Amino acid sequence: MNRRTFLIRGLAAGMVGACGGFGLFPDRVLAELPKDLKVTEFKVIPVWNGSMTYVFVKLYTNAGITGVGEGGIRGRAGTMIAAIQEHERYIVGKNPLEIERHWQAMYRQPRWRGGPILNSALSAVDIALWDIAGKVLDAPIYQLLGGAAKDKIRLYVGGGSADAVHRAKEMGFNACKTGPNIAQNGVLQQPWDVDAEVKRLQEMRDAGGKDFDILYDAHTTLTPEMALELCRKIEDLRPFFVEEPMLTSDLGKLKWLAEHVNVPLCQGESQFTKFGFQDMIDEHVVSFINPDVIHAGGISECKKLAAMAEAHFINVSLHNAQSPVMTLAGLHVNACTTNCVIHEFNQARQYEQWEEDLYGGVHIEYSDGYAALPPGPGLGIDIDEEVAKTRPGRPFIETRGAHQWPDGSVGDS
Repeated sequence: MNRRTFLIRGLAAGMVGACGGFGLFPDRVLAELPKDLKVTEFKVIPVWNGSMTYVFVKLYTNAGITGVGEGGIRGRAGTMIAAIQEHERYIVGKNPLEIERHWQAMYRQPRWRGGPILNSALSAVDIALWDIAGKVLDAPIYQLLGGAAKDKIRLYVGGGSADAVHRAKEMGFNACKTGPNIAQNGVLQQPWDVDAEVKRLQEMRDAGGKDFDILYDAHTTLTPEMALELCRKIEDLRPFFVEEPMLTSDLGKLKWLAEHVNVPLCQGESQFTKFGFQDMIDEHVVSFINPDVIHAGGISECKKLAAMAEAHFINVSLHNAQSPVMTLAGLHVNACTTNCVIHEFNQARQYEQWEEDLYGGVHIEYSDGYAALPPGPGLGIDIDEEVAKTRPGRPFIETRGAHQWPDGSVGDS
């Protein structure tokens, strides 16, 4: 059986399963469908990138097709490896095309569910299943989710100064995100110099001009009152949004902030699944949500979150802070989602040789501040296991970026 025949049969098999056995294909095609497509092997692959460990999962099938996913949390690699591995006993032997069934089972069957670790583990497997489906059907994942909703995907890059804005513009980008510059040697200053922060943002706005967007990510570092003061002072600078102005543990306080400022707020990279986003979306607390595709529930759940947000006239800017596997998973969601309006991008650089080898020379195509729609099939990337072995993951607790207040008490990072 050649690859094309297998792909057609696999498509039909998946569709028949999804429709409860009522065929969308002629009987002569159904008669030849493979009945035993299944996951045969499950590997967790941790890779050290020089500052943190990426945690990948790779699923193997009896058809010779593999799928890759990612679910790492910075500084918790050992815990993530164990959590992802827990899904092996469920998914091996299953039909990888029954993605929704598997998502529900991995989420609902355990009595204890939720949180960053368990949801990241689920996300990794979900992404790998979509990768397999795309390869089986010989199509990019976004095509399986409804097809392209746009021609290209707007990107923003990171940078915290006027010079960074100039560099971004030279590279063709028209949006740049910065974060708070209010700590000295890890100590948050009190009283804090809000005017210096405003001055820096003003310099970035002047460098960018009126046709350039400035995004601000507070990283939950600020107290609600500090966030209020900053947001009011930068209203005239027209920030695209202020991301994570405070922790979301008290939605009432975030709503209080939203009611007192005139800048768009963005929140959600630390939220998980439709259940964790529901109140924030229903109460219109923010203008943007920024779920993370490798934490919030994978491709399956991020597509649903975007639909929930769309029904409330809320836009989406997917969080994206790790490997090209994560970047591509998010770009597939973005490509088929109208209200995904801008995408975080950290791949605008020269890859090191080990990265070229690990990802098979895959590069995310972009120009003039936009990414091309990802070509696939599936995610459009793979992990070379032999290269991964040369950079084994390091389980450790990360303290980089840790903050404290002048009295020595621990701050949010």
